[in-house]
Amino acid sequence: MNFFFKLRAWIQIILSGFIVGVSYYPFNLGFLAWIGFIPLFNVLIYGDLKENIINGYIFGLIYNFTAFYWIGSNSGADFITVLGSLVAAVLYLSIYWSFAGIIISIIPFKQKELLGSLLLPFLIVTIEWFRSFGPLGFPWANLALTQSKFIYLLQIIEVTGTYGVTFIIVSINVIIYNSLKNDNLIKDGLVKVLVLLITISLVGFARMRSLNDTQKYIDIVVVQPNIDPNIKWHEKKRIISFMDSLHHEAVKLRPDLIVFPETALPSYLTRDKKTRKMLQNTVDKHNIPLLTGTIDIKVNGGKKNYYNSAMLLKPKSDYSLYSKIHLVPFAEYDLFPEIFHPLTWLNINIDRGRFKSGEDYKIFQWKDTNLSTIICYESSIPRIVREFVKRGSELLIIQANDGWLGNSYGPHQHFELARLRAIENRIPVLRSANTGISGVFRPDGSIQKKVGLNKKLIFQEKINIIKSGSIYTKYGDIFAIVCFLITLIISVISCKKRFIF
Repeated sequence: MNFFFKLRAWIQIILSGFIVGVSYYPFNLGFLAWIGFIPLFNVLIYGDLKENIINGYIFGLIYNFTAFYWIGSNSGADFITVLGSLVAAVLYLSIYWSFAGIIISIIPFKQKELLGSLLLPFLIVTIEWFRSFGPLGFPWANLALTQSKFIYLLQIIEVTGTYGVTFIIVSINVIIYNSLKNDNLIKDGLVKVLVLLITISLVGFARMRSLNDTQKYIDIVVVQPNIDPNIKWHEKKRIISFMDSLHHEAVKLRPDLIVFPETALPSYLTRDKKTRKMLQNTVDKHNIPLLTGTIDIKVNGGKKNYYNSAMLLKPKSDYSLYSKIHLVPFAEYDLFPEIFHPLTWLNINIDRGRFKSGEDYKIFQWKDTNLSTIICYESSIPRIVREFVKRGSELLIIQANDGWLGNSYGPHQHFELARLRAIENRIPVLRSANTGISGVFRPDGSIQKKVGLNKKLIFQEKINIIKSGSIYTKYGDIFAIVCFLITLIISVISCKKRFIF
């Protein structure tokens, strides 16, 4: 196999980026991530600083575009805005892979093969961890998402978070890479990989079997209305009437709670008393609460502030509200308003981000169950979900509107993110999405219910409420922090050896 490593560097880089990117697709291709980094590692270990910066960046471009091309399929904005979002996201996310190239390049040449190989799992975890911070944070891209179908392997994330799976994936790549370099793939590499995967999977299997059901349940009806988001606000009366009919259909099932998706009605419910009263009357009459997505408006100094919110209407009670904490930059708010606001005269929809972030980790209560709402993109952010569970949430409800993404792979990836959040915190997760994919995950990550895209339907599920929480819930990203410290120590030592002695 050594002939493969003699290919031109740019061919290896493009091939590597494409293989890793495709492993995110919903076709059970996660195993490709186990080998996809091998060409990249070969190029970086033998490259100098300049070459590694360029090659790392090219890898990032191919990988991110292949995996997340669907960012450019958003039908909620004009072509220029959507294309700009995709290009900006890919250009930004690729920077982290140049950083990986820089770190590898500072290792003294004589130690590159050994020390570089040992460093890689810690380094890639560090990259993912740093990439999760700030307004441009994108933990959606964490490699654990590629392994969503390997449920036994995923059980480790209740301890390490998704970073543990990344560590395993990169370690497998390193083992196979070193075996190929030594022409010892069958005897050495594959045996080690199989032992690693079987051991982790057996532990995961045993852990899943140890999670016992309790006698505590909550019966929930989920409404997936399948409304075209592009017309919802243009046909307000018809859509509100349609949602009211679905509400009446749902109460006939006599659940404990009814859940609508993100911004389910074209109405500002905190101000639209007529529509809110219509919903509240149904809630009061049948004694069944409703959790619905809405847009909230608050006026401050004559200026209107908008919030992407979830409203809980309980029988004969005032409403409760949760407002989305982590907004999507450029879609829900302008990250650089001083740059983009003066350009609104171009009429390319770049001033559409008018939303403000919420600040309160609201825990809703109904009967004897504590539940929390995560709105759309927030489900990709482990630390937000973890905070809700730390504060007592026993059930996580994700409200989403993936209708903007059409039939791309985006909604499928978004659905699988809920599986990761369930395992991380050992909490049941319910997903209500406007056009799908809606469903329910058990705390072990197995699917209790899943319904398809672009279908109007109502389904009812009895969800077992167990004592939620895990080691990850309690200690957070401690595994990633350890990986960062090891990366830092090795990098500092390498710098001293290379540039001082």
